[in-house]
Amino acid sequence: MVRSGSQTDTHDPIAAYAKAQATELRAICDKLQVEIDKGIANATSKIWHGSPVWFIAENPVAGYSVRSKRVDLMFWSGQLFEEPLLAAVGKDKAARVSFQNPSEIKLPELRRWLKSARTIVFDYAGMYGRKQATAKLKPRKRA
Repeated sequence: MVRSGSQTDTHDPIAAYAKAQATELRAICDKLQVEIDKGIANATSKIWHGSPVWFIAENPVAGYSVRSKRVDLMFWSGQLFEEPLLAAVGKDKAARVSFQNPSEIKLPELRRWLKSARTIVFDYAGMYGRKQATAKLKPRKRA
């Protein structure tokens, strides 16, 4: 199910994801969902690869994953934000920050990151589409 950032559904898969977590981690998820929905109101959200993710067009921009004792908040273009509290993840442009307690979420920082997430959008959909097209054009090696 895909939902608009400002839309509320009777069955909200993002809220269901949070409800399935331990109490303290659920509170972090709930707080992040509210702030992301407000901060990136033009995004759509869904459970993607098992975690809540918000998209602008076809590009993932923000999401979070619950780990055993923390919640990792990820921004797919986060390395482009030039924010020292966001740690680089992987080989592309993603960056993340982790929270173990809802009180660790500083709203001014989070809202600044969300503003960047809605304005600095790395074209993942285009990049992977080009990679797939290039792979189809390459001749296969015969054994």
